[in-house]
Amino acid sequence: MLRTVNAIPEGFLDARASELFGLLGGPTLINLSGLKREPMFVSVLQHGNEDSGLLAIQQLLKNFQGKILPRDLVIFVGNVEAAEANLRRLEDQPDYNRVWPDCTEQNDLTRMMQDIYDEMKVRNVFLSVDIHNNTGYNPHYACVNKIDPKFFYLASKFSEICVYFTEPTCVQSVAFSQLCPAVTLECGKAGDAEGVDRALSFLHDCMLLEDWSDHSNIGKIDVFHTVAVVKVPEEVSFGFQHPQAEIDFIADLDHLNFRDLKKGTLLASIRGDEPVPVIVTEVESDAVVTRKYFTCENHQLKLNKPMILAMLTLDSTVIRQDCLCYIMEHYPIPDFW
Repeated sequence: MLRTVNAIPEGFLDARASELFGLLGGPTLINLSGLKREPMFVSVLQHGNEDSGLLAIQQLLKNFQGKILPRDLVIFVGNVEAAEANLRRLEDQPDYNRVWPDCTEQNDLTRMMQDIYDEMKVRNVFLSVDIHNNTGYNPHYACVNKIDPKFFYLASKFSEICVYFTEPTCVQSVAFSQLCPAVTLECGKAGDAEGVDRALSFLHDCMLLEDWSDHSNIGKIDVFHTVAVVKVPEEVSFGFQHPQAEIDFIADLDHLNFRDLKKGTLLASIRGDEPVPVIVTEVESDAVVTRKYFTCENHQLKLNKPMILAMLTLDSTVIRQDCLCYIMEHYPIPDFW
């Protein structure tokens, strides 16, 4: 299933995401040699409609053309089949970023991710970068999965906003956090040129890292922690400015991301008698705690307490395939700051 190559495939540097399935034929691991043998691992297009990582890595490789790379570079080009259709994933596919080690399912994709993980473990991977886009309006931010100064050092080199999360456990960054400092970059919406430029600058700086001697030099950063995930049940219809739907969300819902929202903030109008037609699950306990966070008054879905939401989107496919949003909290600054 996985194609492995030891040189940049012909045509790769200028290919659009939608052209990579025809060019590569499937998920591909590109191994490039550099001066230092401990590789930097970069994953792009785990979600087929998120191309900022591809654009950044293409430009990085162009910038190093004719030069020796500072260290080995391993690029995982993920769901090129979904990229051909400009979709997060195809309907019959698992989510590429939910099948890394610690996944309970066993299939060709989970075995492929385990093989990649095992190879990087043997090669003593130096750092890991997973690059994504959001489908809703969000600031650029980084995610880490371990309370470790090296991780926060990386995050601060990309953004002043950092999200710390430990669930779900079967995402790439959580898996690689057991091997090396790992970070996820969220580069805004696909097509956001500033997000691509930020990712490119970050990758370039990381390629030049000699070691972790400077890791205590953490820049200004505001850390958030994921506490719960919000989903719309499969049987409940929803829309945006769609009064016939059971949940009619406000038109600019995604503009509530990463804001300190007050109790009573309106999210949607509700048609029907369901008290609260969403499901909120705490990430650590897996307990359903919907009423703790949301209330329904006079057919209006509102926040039941002050809170911070992230990754709200207007993309109905993403809401169905993943979630409506995450509930966050400010995380206390660690002692090593």
